[in-house]
Amino acid sequence: MSKNAYIVLFLLFSFQVSSNDISIEIDISEQRLYLIQNNSIQSSYPVSTSKYGEGSIENSFKTPLGHHIVKEKIGEGALINTIFKSRINTRRSAEIIEEYEDSDDDFVTSRIMWLDGQEEGMNKGGMVDSYKRYIYIHGTHEEGLIGSKASHGCVRMFNTDAIELFDRVKIGTKVLIKA
Repeated sequence: MSKNAYIVLFLLFSFQVSSNDISIEIDISEQRLYLIQNNSIQSSYPVSTSKYGEGSIENSFKTPLGHHIVKEKIGEGALINTIFKSRINTRRSAEIIEEYEDSDDDFVTSRIMWLDGQEEGMNKGGMVDSYKRYIYIHGTHEEGLIGSKASHGCVRMFNTDAIELFDRVKIGTKVLIKA
């Protein structure tokens, strides 16, 4: 069985995704995000997850695993590379770093897809709540680090990819993050 077929079957059965629904799988080991619909991978994007590894504890700066949904979408219509501070459009544009360089900043840019954990005690509730930890899929100004573990817990994307994904998903889209 091909890897693509395995991913689709895994989502259909473990996450109760109908074949017509759009869903997302983030594979940390590959640093890839897959957009799945009609039993096939529609798009594949390189991403950057946490440089601190995987985990759900508040203030750990780790990327949480498990089942999530897109609870909020923020930034519709914002210009590419726009910097968001506390989910508010600053109307400032980030300077994109295309080299493999970890800057002192951790800008959230272009679009935000805010995730809500769906597994009590794993990524929902108490000290492990992905939504309360502000775990997003978002654009970044550190595009040179995409494809490597570099974030502070979120899933970073190229800005053009974040905008494309934002336009294709809706509130309630199921997201699986796996190691």
